Amino acid sequence: MRFLLQRAFFYLLSAWAAITVNFFIPRVLPGDPVQSLIARSQGRISAEAIDSLYALFGLNTGKSLWQQYLGYWNELLHGNLGLSFTFYPSPVSTVIGDALPWTLALVGVTTVLSFLIGTGLGIAAGWWRGSWVDGLLPLTTFLSSIPYFWLGLVAIAVLTGPDSFFPSSGGYSPGLVPGLDPGFLGNALHHSLLPAATILVTSMSHWIMGMRNMMVTVAAEDYITVAHAKGLPERRVALSYAARNALLPNISGFALSLGFIVGGTLLVEIVFSYPGLGYQLFQAVQSKDYPLMQGIFLIITISVLVANLLADVAYLLLDPRTRKEG
Repeated sequence: MRFLLQRAFFYLLSAWAAITVNFFIPRVLPGDPVQSLIARSQGRISAEAIDSLYALFGLNTGKSLWQQYLGYWNELLHGNLGLSFTFYPSPVSTVIGDALPWTLALVGVTTVLSFLIGTGLGIAAGWWRGSWVDGLLPLTTFLSSIPYFWLGLVAIAVLTGPDSFFPSSGGYSPGLVPGLDPGFLGNALHHSLLPAATILVTSMSHWIMGMRNMMVTVAAEDYITVAHAKGLPERRVALSYAARNALLPNISGFALSLGFIVGGTLLVEIVFSYPGLGYQLFQAVQSKDYPLMQGIFLIITISVLVANLLADVAYLLLDPRTRKEG
């Protein structure tokens, strides 16, 4: 319990630091976000509306920096992330809420699948060395070195075209209205196949290599020899003794992967013009949409911190030594 309280305090402190940095981002960048919005509107915004925009974005020139900082915290605690410049006058929370399900569906599902499949194959390759699974290691080494976006570009060039089964871009066909009806869901699934495959192939190879190497190391430990000497079944020794201990380093990596799910695989979403958070962040940077950049950065930061806290809890459950130290 003491260990968890210490880690929770650390993550709360990290969250405060990240939110504080998030507050200063638009204030150290050159230019005025409101003036940028006025330029895009070609001068059609009244003086009263300009004053309102400064108030809404927390950029009131009459307030001190400390007052603006307190006001920023007050808005956050009330769930107000500001208004998006790119999708004005839509709130940032609405824009993020529209993009988040796409990223969770694409990157979330592929991350979990790649971890489960890659870890399973890594256990088999490391325990039964010399088998056909272990023979896949050179291929997985090659695939893990390929960037997501490069494989995506190759997939678009080779597998898409006028008569191809795979769409080259977008999250769904033009003209469709997003909803939970089977027709739209099937169309969205069809559009996600190619970007999901590019993520799955490269990330799965990484988990295979990592787990295989850890299994080889653990298999040489004394307690594995003792388990064999006791006459325990091979399957039990492989899973309950070797795999459980070899899995510990992968838990941290998986937790970080879960944390970065909400950020999306940025370059993959850009390559496929997939309407997730990564693509929204790209649009926000292009348009200097500071509130949207802040909102996405905040969501990613909190997600990473929560994922790391969950990893610490998993360590407590998997490794008795951690519980004794806590």
